[in-house]
Amino acid sequence: MNLQQKVRTCLWFEKGGLEAAKFYISLLPDSRLESEYPTEAGKEPLTVEFTLAGAPYQILNGGPHYKLTPAASISVLTEDQAETDRLWDALLADGGEESMCGWLSDRFGVSWQIVPKALMRAVTSSDRVSAERALQAMYDMRKIDIAAIEAAAKG
Repeated sequence: MNLQQKVRTCLWFEKGGLEAAKFYISLLPDSRLESEYPTEAGKEPLTVEFTLAGAPYQILNGGPHYKLTPAASISVLTEDQAETDRLWDALLADGGEESMCGWLSDRFGVSWQIVPKALMRAVTSSDRVSAERALQAMYDMRKIDIAAIEAAAKG
């Protein structure tokens, strides 16, 4: 257990937390599995601690009492379309579901926002007309298409 991190996000899973954590750390650099507790042979751990792109997380395999919802999500800023596409495709694989405006849920039920930095630059532009065009273009998208956002921003 990493006692150096004062705060970490905890995700409540019914089961499958170790499998999810291993999948998540495979997606992003600066990610690693930290600990599993308890580690009894043949049993799923109650908690799994991991770091995802430098941010600390914990999964609690707590049973069916609570369900994951889009009210909490993991947001990832991507550098370019290739990274956006890679993460989008990986998270949708094996049963994920896409939603609107860069949102999806993975096969474990965790909600994600895959947000290209280019989108954030476009919608926060000091040119408010350009920013509004980019925002309106985003509303029609599922996965964010950077070229289309940039084209919309230009008018």
